[in-house]
Amino acid sequence: MATSKSSTTGAKKTGPAGIPTVEEVQEAFVKPLKGMAERLQSLPLAGSIVESGRKDLQALVQANEKSYQGLQAVVQRQTEMLKTSIEEWQGTVKGMAGTDPRENLAKLDAMGKAAFKQALDDIRELSEMAAKSQSEAFDVVRRRIQDNVDEVSKLLKPRK
Repeated sequence: MATSKSSTTGAKKTGPAGIPTVEEVQEAFVKPLKGMAERLQSLPLAGSIVESGRKDLQALVQANEKSYQGLQAVVQRQTEMLKTSIEEWQGTVKGMAGTDPRENLAKLDAMGKAAFKQALDDIRELSEMAAKSQSEAFDVVRRRIQDNVDEVSKLLKPRK
């Protein structure tokens, strides 16, 4: 019966077997947040939040532009590669008319091997172009994230 009086006197409440009560858990989470909220209220945030949001949006737009430009360059280069390949095949086929079939098969075999090697080189080139483009886009976002971290660090430094 003494336990019912301790709950009304404001003493810490502990659940069965020493398990913290809901109030204790809430207090453990809320207490640090209250201190942070008090510090944030004293900071000149309104203008800096708007400015930071504007800079974030600019960085995302710039990253998207770089990514889109990179994709356009890859598609353009891929189209050029395909056009060149088709022209080479057409030239070879035209040169085969009326010649020895064995010679034609040898030409096709050699061209097939060269085309396979060229395809691998083209894939490598296209993947490098795409990787470079995405790296540049990511770098824009990475720099903005670093700027945000620096801004928050400056705001949260204790004033002397």
